[in-house]
Amino acid sequence: MDLSFFESSFTIENVRDILEHYRSFGPILGVSLPLLEAFLPILPLLLFVAANGAVYGFWLGAFFSWIGTCLGAVIVFLLFRKLARGRLKRWLEKSRKVRGTLQWVERHGFGPLFLLYCIPFTPSSLVNVASGLSDVSFRSFLIAVMLGKAVMVFMISYVGYDWLDIIQKPFVLLGIAVVVVILWMIGKRVEIRMQKPVKQQHNE
Repeated sequence: MDLSFFESSFTIENVRDILEHYRSFGPILGVSLPLLEAFLPILPLLLFVAANGAVYGFWLGAFFSWIGTCLGAVIVFLLFRKLARGRLKRWLEKSRKVRGTLQWVERHGFGPLFLLYCIPFTPSSLVNVASGLSDVSFRSFLIAVMLGKAVMVFMISYVGYDWLDIIQKPFVLLGIAVVVVILWMIGKRVEIRMQKPVKQQHNE
């Protein structure tokens, strides 16, 4: 596939102009672009997040990006979990590498998913598909997506909004790292609390 069209069309200036032109529609486009990236990973999510921040402001732009990317991840997860999981999983499990990846996701649950969604350059669309095909619980997936994407969107929005401040104040990066650890701990505690009723039902 020739990527020149995407490289020439999706620039920060072009996306920002589109968002400005259709701003009268409210946050629809600001939410829709990050959502579409979950289905078309060739689309530049980082650019969409940065453009949202430039057009809607830091907080609103980050919020719209977070809503869109979380919705996209959940939709992809549910599609593969409900519609295509049986046939696809049986076919994909013929590959030792895929089988090992699925088992790894199922065994570790929230922790690695959260960290993967925190990393801006992670191929999140592949993570969404693998999670949908695996036996990881929807609750664990949802918590990991909501918290991990929040960290990722915040970092991109902040860097795009005031990258010079980060260069001049390296301790800001330390603050971001602390936030990641805190959210990871919160997510683990929430996951444990949510799983208690399920375990009790099985014991009964």
